[in-house]
Amino acid sequence: MDVVVVESPAKAKTINKYLGSEYTVLASYGHVRDLPGKDGSVKPDLEFDMTWSVGEKSEKHLSAIAKALKGADRLLLATDPDREGEAISWHVSEVLKQRNALTGIDVARVVFHEITKEAVIEALRHPRVLDQELIDAYLTRRALDYLVGFTLSPVLWRKIPGSKSAGRVQSVALRLICERE
Repeated sequence: MDVVVVESPAKAKTINKYLGSEYTVLASYGHVRDLPGKDGSVKPDLEFDMTWSVGEKSEKHLSAIAKALKGADRLLLATDPDREGEAISWHVSEVLKQRNALTGIDVARVVFHEITKEAVIEALRHPRVLDQELIDAYLTRRALDYLVGFTLSPVLWRKIPGSKSAGRVQSVALRLICERE
């Protein structure tokens, strides 16, 4: 038996119909880990090491995935085919590794761009490893969001009432414009 993890419960239900009883299809319900808001979750002095935490809702879904893996042969990570989907697959596999839930289980990534029986079956025929470059792109973006947004946003809120937040792209672009002017 194989366990397939997708992001949404609606996709899980549809894909489960396509695959039949030799597969268990479960949803991660999106991201399963995040950086805690407190200072120090991203450590620039330690090669940008990050401290992740699993939310209460995610804990329930990860426990269900770990339980389904008992007696399974493979974990197929079938989250969305973008950087965020790759990151979610990476987070799921990292948490399950830390919990020793992947011992003796092959882990593979499958990607499909449409939720049709043909696309899903074809994706299962071509599993691959997680794309480290996409994961690194996600980690870089997340570190910048944390370091820039969490640092600048409170300053922005104090200085400009009603402002939303400082972003990793907008803040740098604004500085470039100001320097140019």
